[in-house]
This record gives sequence, structure tokens and C-alpha cells, in this order.
Amino acid sequence: MAMQKSRGEKDDVENRLATTASVKDSSVSLLRVISVLIIFVVGVVIGLVSSSHIDSYFRIQQFYTNRAPVFDDRNCTIVINTCETEDCLSMKSFIRPKNLTHGLSDEELFWRASLVPKKEEFPFNRVPKVAFMFLTRGPLPLLPLWERFFKGEDKKKYSIYVHAQPGFQLNVPNSSVFYRRQIPSRRVEWGTVSLVDAEKRLLANALLDFSNERFVLLSESCIPVYNFPAVYRYLTGSMHSFVQSYDDPSRYGRGRYSRRMQPGIRLADWRKGSQWFELNRYLAAIVVAETKYYSIFKKHCRPSCYPDEHYLPTFLHKFYGAMNANRTVTYVDWSVIAPHPGTFTAVNVTEGFIRSIRNNGTACSYNLKSTTNVCYLFARKFTPDALEPLLNLSSEVMRY
Repeated sequence: MAMQKSRGEKDDVENRLATTASVKDSSVSLLRVISVLIIFVVGVVIGLVSSSHIDSYFRIQQFYTNRAPVFDDRNCTIVINTCETEDCLSMKSFIRPKNLTHGLSDEELFWRASLVPKKEEFPFNRVPKVAFMFLTRGPLPLLPLWERFFKGEDKKKYSIYVHAQPGFQLNVPNSSVFYRRQIPSRRVEWGTVSLVDAEKRLLANALLDFSNERFVLLSESCIPVYNFPAVYRYLTGSMHSFVQSYDDPSRYGRGRYSRRMQPGIRLADWRKGSQWFELNRYLAAIVVAETKYYSIFKKHCRPSCYPDEHYLPTFLHKFYGAMNANRTVTYVDWSVIAPHPGTFTAVNVTEGFIRSIRNNGTACSYNLKSTTNVCYLFARKFTPDALEPLLNLSSEVMRY
């Protein structure tokens, strides 16, 4: 009897242990299920939150890609307040860059400017333009006269470029045709090859506009003696460029030649001429790309050689004489032998004087077979005080 009781108690204990184990197993399974569900829910929540942040991130990135100002020193600009962009790869930007400021070195700029299309036809309506290139130390004291010269004229027919000493900023209102027309510059010293560098820099920047066909070099003391329509017709209608080039046997000509320039440049090749030139597009691109003879001048045309008076006249005479009218269209008074030409002040500016420049009684060759009494389109050197009498004469005498 006691033994049966003991067995019964033992079975009862085992049953209770089995029930407890079963309950524990169920609890563990339930906990596992709950844990899996919790992990799943947390994962879903994290996924949704992450997806939301990623989507928001890309929307923001897209917004800033489309709207935020992006700076590129290769003629890409964005006007921040209007979000107006200029695409570097667009045809409009390529053929006519709006922004004259860039980070190109001279070597990069000259290479870029010397690119010449092989296809003769243009994929746009090209109106030939005259590039007015001002090489100046600083301010343009005769600027009001030039403003009057350009006033009301078709902007598709001209462009303006200003090369001043580094650090100088031309301060003009945004209504001026000279507004934002300064190009990146380097320091220029009179009588050195740096003047030729500045001339090439102006040419190269102007060549970036494919509509520029004629290129005229001017200074801050230059004035136009004819109105814009007359100047435009004269230059765009010419078969030749206008670079003065002549053999000067004196010490101011041949006397500046160095035999160390041989064999590239011989004494028979040596020419002199006015710095103030006018070139067509074909020759402008060649001059910008040329390095061989420039290097000879840079190495041997110093001191007291004045490369700006010899490099271009010599180079064109040697290779492109048939394309040159062999005269300048800028009047300069060299009647007195001196390092610098004559200067004209307010007292010199009279109606008779200006008319004598416009028509001095001599005839010049124009397009081979014809001659003209119009030999000069511009004149220099006029001092700042000459501005007022020039403005008084501009409409009556110069017709602008």
C-alpha cells in the first residue's frame, strides 16, 4: 500500500513536471514569436524612416543641382537671384561667351582662341562684328565720347574689350556699353614684350566670340573721327588688314635689329610700324597661335628695341604681306622725333584740326584697285581736358 502510494506520488510529480515543461516551452515559443514580430516591426519602421530620409535627400540634392549657384571659372555663370544658368556646352555660350572673366592662363587662352572651324557655313545667323580692344593703364577719360559713338548702334555689330593693369576696376554704370567688358590682365611695362602679350590677350579674348570679324587696337587716348556706320563699313568691307610696316634705315629702325635673331629673322625681314593695328579674323587667329617668332623677339628684342613696334610689322611682312594694306587707320603725330608721339590738348581741338585728320588731302589705297580720301578712322593722343571740346564737335564734325 505504501509502495503504491509512493508510485502514485511519483507519477503525479512527473505529470506536474511535464506540464510545467510544456508551459515553459510554450512560453519560450511565444517569446520567440513576439521577439521576431518586434524585430520585424522595428525593421519595417527603420526601413520606412530610412527610405523617407533617402528620398528627402535626393529631392534636396536635385533641388540644389537645379537651383543652387555653381561656379566654374571656364565661362559658366549663374545669376543667383534669378537662377538663370548658362550652359558651358550650349552653342550660344560657345560662340559668344557672356562672361569675360575666366581662370585661363595665357597658354590655355591662346590655344582655345586659335581653334578655327573647318566648316565654312555657320550654324547660326552670323553678323560680322568689329571688336574694339582698349589697351589702357587705368581709367578711360574719353569714355563719354565713346559712349556717344556707340549710342543707338546695333549691338550685334560690335563688341568691346578692355585690358587694364591688374587691380584696376573700370567703374561704369550697368547701362554703359563698357559694363563688365574688362578681361583678365597681366602687368604691362612700356617698351617690353609684355605689350605684345597684352595685345595677344585682347585678340584671344575677342576671338572667343565667333561673330567678331575685325579687331582694332585702341588706347585710352584714342578717339573715333568718323561715326560708327562709317567705321563699320570701312573695316568690314576691306579685303586687307591695316598694319603699318616699313623699312626704317635709321637707328630707330634697323638700329634696333639684333643679329642674334638670325637665321629666323634677317635684317632684310626687319620692319617697323605703329603699334595701333587692325586685323581681320584670319590673321588675328594666326597671330595668337604664333610662338616661333614671338620667342625670338622675347629673347633678343631688348633693351630699347620696342617689340610692339616691330613684332607684328615684321611677322606680317615676312609671311602675309599680300593680306596687309601696309598702313594704319589710327592717326598719330610723329612730326617731332621723340620717344612718344605728339599730344593734343583742349586748345588743339578745333573744327579745322579734326577735319584735317578726317581728310588730309592725300589718297590711300583701298581694296587694291580703288583709292579713298579716308585714310584714318581714329586718332590719338588726346588728353583728358580735350573731352569737352571733342563732345562739342562730335555731332557737327564727326557725325555722332
